[in-house]
Amino acid sequence: QVHLVESGGGLVQAGGSLRLSCAASKDTFGNYAMGWFRQAPGKEREFVSAINWNGGVTDYVDFVKGRFTISRDNAKNTLYLQMNSLKPEDTAVYYCAVIRRWPNVVEFGAWGQGTQVTVSS
Repeated sequence: QVHLVESGGGLVQAGGSLRLSCAASKDTFGNYAMGWFRQAPGKEREFVSAINWNGGVTDYVDFVKGRFTISRDNAKNTLYLQMNSLKPEDTAVYYCAVIRRWPNVVEFGAWGQGTQVTVSS
């Protein structure tokens, strides 16, 4: 099973940017579709974005379209989420995951530990 470690979260002002990274433990990383999800306090986990095995196909939830960009570097076994024009509503713990069925069905147990993103007003 692929082990995932998220990083890059932090505190940023509204309108600012962050880039999240997700490092995978296997060199077969390029075989998997990957995705980003988030969970805010008191709310259920929600889909943010997904990318197919070679980066040629992507999907985004409507709320982040035009602001977030998902990408991957299979040579580095790393998934990224570039987050621009951040809003306080984006505050959440962000998780990466292996996608079992495109675009938002996650392989059971295939989550990272999450990274906290806090956007201040």
